[in-house]
Amino acid sequence: MQSVYAQIKYVDSSMVNKIHVLREIEITERKTDYSTNHVSSSLRITTPLRKLPQNIQIITAQVLADQQVTVMGNDVTHSVSGATHLEHWSMYTRINMRGGRASEFRNGMDVSSSWGPLSVDMGLVDRIEFVKGPAGFMLSNGEPGAIMNVVTKKPSGSRTHEISMMMGSYAFYRASVDLDDRIDQKGKWLYRFNLIGQIENSFRPYEFDHRLSVHPVVTYRINDQTDITAEYTLQQVNMSDVGSPYAYSPKKFADVSRNFTTLEPGLVPTRITDQNLFLYFHHQLNMYWRLTIQAAYFNDIQQGSDIWPSSLDSAGNMIRGVSNFDVLSQYAFGQAFFNGDIQTRNIHHRILAGLDLGNKQNWYDWSQYHALDTRDRPFNIYQPIYGSPANGLPDFDRSKSIRERAGNNTVNQNYTAVYLQDELGLWNDRIRLTLAGRYTDVKQSDYGTAYEANHFTPRIGLNISLNQQTSLYLLFDQSFLPQSGLLRGNKTPRPQTGNDLEMGLKKDWMHEKWSTTLSVYRIQKNGLLVNDPDTTDNPDNRYSLQIGQSTAKGIELDMRGHIANGLRMILNYAYTDSRITRDVDKNKIGQSIPGYAHHIANVWLTYQWQNGLWKGFGLSAGCFYQKDRSSWVLQHEILNMPLPDYFRLDGGLFWEKDHLKINFTANNLLNTNLYSGASYANFYYWQAEPPRNYKLGVYYRF
Repeated sequence: MQSVYAQIKYVDSSMVNKIHVLREIEITERKTDYSTNHVSSSLRITTPLRKLPQNIQIITAQVLADQQVTVMGNDVTHSVSGATHLEHWSMYTRINMRGGRASEFRNGMDVSSSWGPLSVDMGLVDRIEFVKGPAGFMLSNGEPGAIMNVVTKKPSGSRTHEISMMMGSYAFYRASVDLDDRIDQKGKWLYRFNLIGQIENSFRPYEFDHRLSVHPVVTYRINDQTDITAEYTLQQVNMSDVGSPYAYSPKKFADVSRNFTTLEPGLVPTRITDQNLFLYFHHQLNMYWRLTIQAAYFNDIQQGSDIWPSSLDSAGNMIRGVSNFDVLSQYAFGQAFFNGDIQTRNIHHRILAGLDLGNKQNWYDWSQYHALDTRDRPFNIYQPIYGSPANGLPDFDRSKSIRERAGNNTVNQNYTAVYLQDELGLWNDRIRLTLAGRYTDVKQSDYGTAYEANHFTPRIGLNISLNQQTSLYLLFDQSFLPQSGLLRGNKTPRPQTGNDLEMGLKKDWMHEKWSTTLSVYRIQKNGLLVNDPDTTDNPDNRYSLQIGQSTAKGIELDMRGHIANGLRMILNYAYTDSRITRDVDKNKIGQSIPGYAHHIANVWLTYQWQNGLWKGFGLSAGCFYQKDRSSWVLQHEILNMPLPDYFRLDGGLFWEKDHLKINFTANNLLNTNLYSGASYANFYYWQAEPPRNYKLGVYYRF
């Protein structure tokens, strides 16, 4: 894989010595492997990772392939420190980091929402970039914990093709084609085409998930300075009811077997059609400036149902309710930014300036409800009987469009942002001072309540090269989050602000074959809304006070790369602590904020024999540990059973020769009952991971 930076990817080689920006670029043909020192162009910045005043961890395509990861979830979070995948439906991804939810990006576009869009199939993914803490160069109006930028595959012109087939536990079958080639002999036209089909059942009865993904990408090189890329993705899903993975008990977690389900056979499947289109334009204005313009459109349509208990008594008798769960999401984004690389006297400037536009509209309909059971004929969780619910199966009326049915169940956001960042390289670029600011104006409406906010967020960073392989960084960055609510005097609340202060040490080893990052941070959220305790003229607790504060702090260590001949490793550890530090209710001060584990440690190793009789054979192993876990909701006043510690052991075997690779991976080798969950009303609910399971993949490149 070429590691030539995207900024100069198509510049004629005869110009290399004339362009100042190339002085810091090391051009090699070395394979990226598990470690890389450059971010994708969709992150907008051009500085190598080691020289950035930010903790950015990248999960490469090689990691995803070795672990045979097909969907977002635990298998992804294990490869980066401090990440937890909290229970949720399989088609969406909720990942928490540093005491808050990580915003989800796709190719540099903020696609975060309550539900959707559909998580992208990992077979379409080139890398996943986790940017920890606020990232003013990407987003300011969001949670300050982190963003995860999923970067899809693009043409490289390398003329490499791959076909693969996989099979595994629970009737898992998957076939894919990945074509990366030129259309013409001169290489002006390039294309990338991915086609993936997958069917899968579950360790729970009646569950299934059938998926089809189509992903064509075309690049046209107008000349050595200019290129245009068009990318289209279609994902279609036909799956069982989205609420079926949940189990319940009035007594405790794991009170029923992990293959328990409330799902009734015969429920109409949930169907999702997710489409998105990206357009990219890159133009090298001169040897110092580069212009990027990109736009995207997302359209996600879901028609399905959600099963959830309307009641559950102490004997395990349940009334199962099924609601329709229909969603229409339409997002549009536009971005234009300049990257500059200039010298003024003894100062080297890396400049980023741009405009960021976004419009996100979501319509939800869950207005229709059907009880499967009756008081006389309930469903019992300890002695479940399927196939004949007392009230039969639902038949929802969808004669009107989702827009018509949604009513006030809409969440819309429209934002405009401008930003400017200058990274000043001092003392022969051994010291880099980043000064930046972003101004954002947001208009938002949630379920009929409209509000607007604007905010300026500064960013100051310092990165010092201790030597060619080691750097020390300091960072102060801000974010803000618009809030809906009502203060006394009919005033609207100010945005919640997040302040991140962190420092870290980065080091590359063995000519960048592997890298380490150690960071410590404190993220403080100010202006949280709390209930107004004064009941005077406060009907139905309609008023709030804006004095709440929470603080998350922690330590993170990441190691990844090719650490010895044939041996690759990912190792990470995180200590996280997030608590309420200010509230009108003094009893809540010191209470933990939900959504993290105090200690997370992960390791993944692969070893492949390089010579001799065993040449081409390899072993893989991984273990993943979480201690002192919390759920994703605030602690229940009565039901407060803690989640147990988490430990999972995986392993595998593989063989590779010439164009062929065979890979066998097994997850949860100890067959441990693993789950995450929370409490609600008078019962516990949780989602279990699969028992011991395997995947066998055959890959052929040509």
